[in-house]
Amino acid sequence: MKLFTALLAAGFAVMAAPASADIFADNGCIGCHDADKKKMGPTWKEVAAKRAGNKAAIVASLKDGSKGNYGKIPMPPQPKAVANADALAAAILGTK
Repeated sequence: MKLFTALLAAGFAVMAAPASADIFADNGCIGCHDADKKKMGPTWKEVAAKRAGNKAAIVASLKDGSKGNYGKIPMPPQPKAVANADALAAAILGTK
């Protein structure tokens, strides 16, 4: 039974990853960000580490933009992502 539970949990974890990736793609995040690879903006792992549980700070950055938090390149407000800001922040904070 323990093996079945472990396999079931692993299956759900694998299924959850594409959903998070889809939300990033659907909201235009992947042009500048990635989970582990530095692009124009910080990785989601960097943001998750720096904002550790501060979902409101991530939501505010999506709505208002940010400047000077991760280097010289500012992030402009992301109007396309505002409707999904809470889900995006949760997905970023869930990045391991």
